[in-house]
Amino acid sequence: MYLDSRSPTITPQLALRVAIIGGIALMMFGAILFRLWYLQILSGDRYLAEANDNRVREIKVDAPRGKIIDREGRILVDNRVGLAVNVTPNKLPHNQRLKTELYARLADVLSLSRTEIRTSVREQLRALPFSTATVKQDVKLPVVQYILENQERFPGVTVERVFLRSYPRRTVGAHLFGTVGEVTASQLRQERYRGVAGGDRVGQSGVEYTYDRFVRGIDGASRVQVDALGKARGELRVRPPKPGNELRLTIDLDVQEAGQRALAGSRGAFVVMDVKNGEVRALGSSPSFDPNIFAKVIKQADYDRLAAVENGAPLANRATQGLYPTGSTFKPVTALAALEAGLIEPATPIYDGGSLKVGGVEFKNARGTKFGTLSLRRALAVSSDVFFYRLGLEANSAGDGHTLQRWATRLGLGRTTGIDLPAESAGLVPSPEWRNRLFRKGLIDRPWTEGDNINLAVGQGDVQINPLQMAVAYAAIANGGYIVQPRLGQRIEDADGRALQEFEASTRRKLKLAPKNLQVILDGLRQAAASPGGTSEPVFKGFPIPVAGKTGTAEKGIGRADQSWYVALAPYPRPRYVVAVTFEQGGFGAETAAPAACRILGSVFDVKCRPKKVIPSNGAD
Repeated sequence: MYLDSRSPTITPQLALRVAIIGGIALMMFGAILFRLWYLQILSGDRYLAEANDNRVREIKVDAPRGKIIDREGRILVDNRVGLAVNVTPNKLPHNQRLKTELYARLADVLSLSRTEIRTSVREQLRALPFSTATVKQDVKLPVVQYILENQERFPGVTVERVFLRSYPRRTVGAHLFGTVGEVTASQLRQERYRGVAGGDRVGQSGVEYTYDRFVRGIDGASRVQVDALGKARGELRVRPPKPGNELRLTIDLDVQEAGQRALAGSRGAFVVMDVKNGEVRALGSSPSFDPNIFAKVIKQADYDRLAAVENGAPLANRATQGLYPTGSTFKPVTALAALEAGLIEPATPIYDGGSLKVGGVEFKNARGTKFGTLSLRRALAVSSDVFFYRLGLEANSAGDGHTLQRWATRLGLGRTTGIDLPAESAGLVPSPEWRNRLFRKGLIDRPWTEGDNINLAVGQGDVQINPLQMAVAYAAIANGGYIVQPRLGQRIEDADGRALQEFEASTRRKLKLAPKNLQVILDGLRQAAASPGGTSEPVFKGFPIPVAGKTGTAEKGIGRADQSWYVALAPYPRPRYVVAVTFEQGGFGAETAAPAACRILGSVFDVKCRPKKVIPSNGAD
């Protein structure tokens, strides 16, 4: 064989390069072979399970919330089944044009605008990026059937059976029952919402919020096998939902309805409470709203309308959040403070000449009425302003000048009561420190003067109190000096009515009060409702239940109608219930608030109340 000596020979450098490239190729093929061996041999079972799981979809099964019932077992809040149309973010078309076309088709079948759907979905997904977004709740069955039959035209659109809250009493008791809504992103980070998933509906106000963990329930799940196109091929397993427990309230539905009727749509509020244990028999605010609106996804425009002040702020609970001057309903507080501080005795005579001049300012009785010489019982009965002006003046100069403020606070005014409702307002009992601090900051026009304490003595000026606080203060006068904590929750029950947890009354705070001082105030309040010349005697004349009570009329400034108040204790002489009623533009207390309180008491004791129209002739409030 002949070899051509001219053929090129392999140089050492070329051989090295070939060896390196061959080694790299061998390593690459080795890595690939090792990876295939790892995937198929070592991890085969795991990936097989994941592949199987990819063919399985877990669909949440909504758990119904527990019912809310009154003390007699009558249903206040229930559930109903609805169908909701949702969109799943990772199933939506990625192409913006296709997504817009999808929203347009949804808008046609759901009677919504395309812009409305896009905005709603965007806001929900911004708050909870990995959750489904609800397009519309409570959709009619034919519409749902059309969407399901044309699933290829609605990619990413799902239908879910949901339990929607139902409030059969509509506006009655709306503020105490509260509302539900989708859990927010910030709420999901709170301990109280452990186990709650994005898109779940939770209590957002009222007892729905306070007792949410009891009535919420635990969602179930249905595992469904699907094909490559995502279509269901059969149900594999179902984990049934666990309904929430029932909540029994201390509320008496009959009294609640009577209170709402007594307000007659006016801006105001009422409270009915047991003076011994703080159980609330009724609590209401007007104007009210229909919480069924919140059972679905509420539109922002509807929410803004309900929150608007010009519409009466229907969402505001005036019984616990309304802050008002109290007028003469504050006088029993002034009386107790003066008695306990030793400023007067029950029989101490004080002259009422119709006015009191202090520092160039003249403080007058309503309509300039003169009552002459009075002791405390009669001063409460006829509601002599001058009598209490003098007590306010003396309290301002006695001791540290905080006698009225100290006793008002001890009685529960200007502080939250601890009721089992969220967003309770604390109110304000004005003091020299409070006013002087604001004056130094330039927020008000003058510092504290003795005239401020004179105004406080009759519930005028800067004092800001709500009806529930007044009910607590009067309850302490009636029960021997115990400050009760108002409560609405009575117990948690299962579906068969068996008690699971009782809510006992909180330990009452006891004030050291002389029984004779409490009795003289109760006697004065009884005379106000029953004796000739009493400010509310015409209202309760002929009423079969003996009542002790106090009218109040608070001036709110030039051109603004007076605040009308009435606080009643019944039956006298050992009261069981306190009723506090206020109207924002009600005029004299005897004209508006007292008749409303009479009607409510009629429901409490199941008797008739036929109050006469009262026009105070003596100028008392």
